Amino acid sequence: VQLQASGGGLVQAGDSLRLSCAASGRTSSSYGMGWFRQGQGKERDFVAAIRRSDGRTYYADSVKGRFDISRDNANIAVYLQMNDLKPEDTAVYYCAAGMKLRNGWPQRGYDYWGQGTQVTVSS
Repeated sequence: VQLQASGGGLVQAGDSLRLSCAASGRTSSSYGMGWFRQGQGKERDFVAAIRRSDGRTYYADSVKGRFDISRDNANIAVYLQMNDLKPEDTAVYYCAAGMKLRNGWPQRGYDYWGQGTQVTVSS
């Protein structure tokens, strides 16, 4: 499985961005996909995830009500709609795919990772 994230950029506080993650390979066998972010000098944190079988979504408390994760019908791409962005959302955002349910899902248990896309939110 190969993942390609895109859509990052420089925006102002309150703006919106939509990140995309294009997946290729055995995506139809994946358990779910997620988005993570890593701020400068910080650990990588879970942001959101979506389960392939039924589309159930999961969010970190810090983004609930502002971010929305979705997928296309073919499960080839996953999106992260980010609204009302705040300076603390500034980070490199990564998409990931988990091929089976593992302990810690959805915050852990991913097998494949894409390269990051930078999101910078100015105040």
